[in-house]
Amino acid sequence: MKVSERLYSKVKDIWESYNLHPFVQGIANGNLPIDKFQFYMIQDHLYLLQYAKVFALGLIKAEKESLMRTFSALIHETLDTENATHQAYLKQLGITREMIDSAKMSLVNESYTNYMISIGFKEGLAEIAVAVLACSWSYKLIGEYVASVPNSKDNEFYRPWIDTYTSEEYIKENDMTIDLVNSLTENYTEEQLENLEKIIVNCSRYEYMFWDMAWNKEM
Repeated sequence: MKVSERLYSKVKDIWESYNLHPFVQGIANGNLPIDKFQFYMIQDHLYLLQYAKVFALGLIKAEKESLMRTFSALIHETLDTENATHQAYLKQLGITREMIDSAKMSLVNESYTNYMISIGFKEGLAEIAVAVLACSWSYKLIGEYVASVPNSKDNEFYRPWIDTYTSEEYIKENDMTIDLVNSLTENYTEEQLENLEKIIVNCSRYEYMFWDMAWNKEM
């Protein structure tokens, strides 16, 4: 069993619960209130900026050029592929740069991103890759689920969000992260693997809290 498969088995139930969350259900059926999505977009934009910093810590710690290029590519994909969708929505929602610059992170968002960054500072490259995998991989699966819901793409407002997380670019980015985890953990001990399980479970729990935070517009 690949390490990524072992990690997936630990969080499969948590990730599947995201599909039942009213926020995700609201995107799938097109009934999510715009004010909740607007709150989410601002918080998710702030999240992505910190998420990119986690990859940047991997870039700094990498010794091999190939790994440096991988982490650099993941930063690029985060800031360009995902962020492009965010920018389009922020503009459509009338959210200005001044509003973004003055926006505060919610407690859940700050706690989650601080946890990932602490992993980046304290631990190694594999741990960094696993810290971001809960978000990356679960969003791919959420995208697949939402796209499978009949008529989900009939809602023109939420269609770009669905298209982003089912796009070839996003799938490629996620696969790159999974491959990175598998390659970096080839010689990991059982103790190290159990630590990776702890990291991905913690991040997966934070992901659910993020959906709750967005649904409740909780600062």
